[in-house]
Amino acid sequence: MREYLLTLCVTVAVTYLLTGPVRKFAIAAGAMPEIRARDVHREPTPRLGGIAMFGGLCAGLLVADHLRNLNGVFELSNEPRALLSGAALIWLVGVLDDKFEIDALIKLGAQMISAAVMVMQGLTILWIPVPGIGTVSLTQWQGNLLTVALVVITINAVNFVDGLDGLAAGMVCIAATAFFLYAYRIWFGYGIEAAAPATLFAAILMGMCLGFLPHNMHPARIFMGDSGSMLIGLVLAASAISISGQVDPDTLALFAGGERNATHAMFPVFIPLILPLTIIAIPMADLFLAIARRTWKGQSPFAADRGHLHHRLLELGHSHSRAVLIMYFWSGLIAFGTVAYSVNSASMWIVLAIAALSAVGLILLLLPRFTPRAPRWAEGLLPPRYRHAARAAEAAAEAAARDASGTEPEPVRPIAVGVSGVNGATAIGPRSRFPDRRKAESTR
Repeated sequence: MREYLLTLCVTVAVTYLLTGPVRKFAIAAGAMPEIRARDVHREPTPRLGGIAMFGGLCAGLLVADHLRNLNGVFELSNEPRALLSGAALIWLVGVLDDKFEIDALIKLGAQMISAAVMVMQGLTILWIPVPGIGTVSLTQWQGNLLTVALVVITINAVNFVDGLDGLAAGMVCIAATAFFLYAYRIWFGYGIEAAAPATLFAAILMGMCLGFLPHNMHPARIFMGDSGSMLIGLVLAASAISISGQVDPDTLALFAGGERNATHAMFPVFIPLILPLTIIAIPMADLFLAIARRTWKGQSPFAADRGHLHHRLLELGHSHSRAVLIMYFWSGLIAFGTVAYSVNSASMWIVLAIAALSAVGLILLLLPRFTPRAPRWAEGLLPPRYRHAARAAEAAAEAAARDASGTEPEPVRPIAVGVSGVNGATAIGPRSRFPDRRKAESTR
């Protein structure tokens, strides 16, 4: 565990320290596109944050190669080299896209080529454990096509969810943490060396995201761009492929008490359809909903819009930061709930805890739809935007009382545009919470 922590810390430090110079380079290079209709930010922000993240990836692999307990991963397996090759290719294409806006079909082809590069070096799915059946061996073409499909889907899922400050990096970091715990349990708990590469990839991915997040939280000083989103999507897919397609369930059966129990122990990682997509369930749901929505409207699946899940949270009334935290919450609940269920699927407490947290998540999700009713003495405890309802109700009561008495309120003199009025009034008009200081019986 100490070696993984050291690799994680080095990756975090390198990514964090490189992000500042990369931001200056992006500004000098003109990698600051104009604000589009679907963008949430209000000022042009530099991209190319993936350069710093790729530097963190290289640093993490380099440090791990020189650690005594981790260099065996590089000696016994070609998966780290396969990951670095595919990551370098997809990162280069992402950098070009951040600067020159490459066509979506070209990027799709580059994603497939990057996946094929990893497949050619041995990072592929060899077999699938199916609950109730056992291990199903795949032919070379079946394994290669399944690997390429998983890589492309994961990359685009992460890319689609990258719409708010800190959203993609945080969600991938949560997924990588859950995946690290699962892979480390298989490697250290069962002594299966084939799970070591996936554990290393997950630790490095955590470091890449943690090092970049301080620069990317709202308000973001730099965006990761496609160079970063496609990179972390590929690393996450490589971790999933390494553990789901390389770890033999027959070997796990020796420790789990039989092939059926071994297959059941690995089942949560292969949902749905035996692929480890539960770890990124939220980005996957956003991806498929976006494709269905755009296809239904007769648009290209790659056409940008404002219908993603994070956009809908903003439309519900959530602030930018709260929308990001809600997405974090649901990602963590699904990812860690899946890992907890895989550890002890017979525990009813885990199911009850997941159900209770889901109820809490729904309450937080629908919170802007409810306006709390509190006594006047407790109004100071509420957020400022909830105090307006009490003041509006009081103003309506006063207006009703004036109508009942037969006295007409004195008209309010309009304020010219750009001129501030009494008590800090703006061009929009005088603030309602400041009473008119003129006497009601005065005449003009």
